[in-house]
Amino acid sequence: MTVSILGCGWYGLELAKALVNKWVKVKGSTTSTDKLELLSEQGIEPYLINLSIEDPIDTAFFDCDVLWISIPPRARFGNGGLYLQNIKQLIPLIIANHIRQVVLISSTAVYGDHNTEVTELDTPDPDTESGQILLAAEQLLKAQNDFTTTIIRLGGLIGPGRDPGRFFAGKTDIPNGEAPVNLIHLDDCIALSCAVLDNQAFGHTFNAVSPSHPTKAEFYTAATIASDLEEPQFIEEKTNWKIVSTVNIGEILGYTYKNTLSS
Repeated sequence: MTVSILGCGWYGLELAKALVNKWVKVKGSTTSTDKLELLSEQGIEPYLINLSIEDPIDTAFFDCDVLWISIPPRARFGNGGLYLQNIKQLIPLIIANHIRQVVLISSTAVYGDHNTEVTELDTPDPDTESGQILLAAEQLLKAQNDFTTTIIRLGGLIGPGRDPGRFFAGKTDIPNGEAPVNLIHLDDCIALSCAVLDNQAFGHTFNAVSPSHPTKAEFYTAATIASDLEEPQFIEEKTNWKIVSTVNIGEILGYTYKNTLSS
């Protein structure tokens, strides 16, 4: 089996390394020439692919069994429309290369903060531009009949290099302190992704979020203490929140989370 990972960033690179360790042939893309050597050193077949410029695309990257799309929408930088164009640009490449399985890394932002608990069985209702763009990308890929699309909606990402203790350290009057958090550790991101591949669990949508949901104040205060940083001060209020849960991860993958969130 060959898996091509479009976007070997913080998550994509770790997934590629994990798959290489499972003796899967992995092709990985980057937009930086400086990163090509790093990919090669990790046993990943490196490709320089930037869908946002008009340079020719090396179609050998798309000679694979599974295409894993892990590129961020960057809506807050004004690139949301470009992201959708990139997704549209991929579709004829996927079809021309007879790729049967596509996995899109999405986000729980597609649900919006509507003061309720949601699972994969609920209809997404995004309230941010990023969430709207990601949902449009999901729908665009799922509407295609030439390949099967799997959606993994990740919660907020924490792990090596993303110390949550630094997010709010020393800040005061932080709003929404009593709202629950929806986070996932990198270790679980990778293990869940591998479980989808191992179980050939394609065509489903998975909410990838820790089952623990401490409040924003509880979690980030504990994180700053653990990192020996100045404690933040939160406003005791609960507005614009959601709890993201999952049905499919348990029922389809039988997966147990490795990292639950402490508070």
